[in-house]
Amino acid sequence: MANHAIALAVVWHVVAAGATIHAVMHSVASECWRRPVPAGSGLLLLASASSAAAALTHVAIIAGGPSWYRFFGAGEGMARLAASGSWYPATITLGIALVLAVWAAYAASAAGYLPVLPFLKTVMVAVSAVYLCRGVGGFFLAALAPGGNSPTFWVWSSCICLLIGLAHAVGLSRRWPVLSARGRHR
Repeated sequence: MANHAIALAVVWHVVAAGATIHAVMHSVASECWRRPVPAGSGLLLLASASSAAAALTHVAIIAGGPSWYRFFGAGEGMARLAASGSWYPATITLGIALVLAVWAAYAASAAGYLPVLPFLKTVMVAVSAVYLCRGVGGFFLAALAPGGNSPTFWVWSSCICLLIGLAHAVGLSRRWPVLSARGRHR
C-alpha cells in the first residue's frame, strides 16, 4: 500500500509540475512576443514542456550514474554497464534525450512558438502515435517485464507516455485547422 501512496504522490507532482510549466510558458510567451497566446496551443505547450522535461531527465540520469539508472527503472544491466564505465548506457540515454528534445521543438512549433519546422503535421502525428503506442503497449509489457525493467517501471512510464501522447494528439487536433491554413502541412 505504501508503494501506491508514493506512486500517487509522484503522479500528483508530475501533473502539478506540468500545469505550472504550462502556465509559465503561456506567461513568458505572451510577454516576450507581446502577442496573444495562439488559440488551442495550451496542450501542445504542455506536450512540449513534458518532452523537454523528459529529455532533461535523461541527461540527468547520465550525470547521476548507476543509481539513477536503477531509480528510473532502466534495469540492473544498464546500471552495471554504467558502473563499469561502458559508453553504451550514456549513448543510448543521450540518444533518447535528443529525440525527446526534437519532439519538444516540434510541439512548440505546432503550438506557434517556434518557426515552422519541416513536415510539421506529419511529424506531430507520428510523435503522438509513438507516445500513445508506448503508453498503451507498456501495460502489456508490464506483465512480461522485459529488459530487466520492473512491472512498476512499465506501468508508471506507460501512464506518463499515455498522458503526454494525449496532450500531443488532442493539442494537435485543436491546432490542425490553423496549421493547415498557415501552410504548416509540409
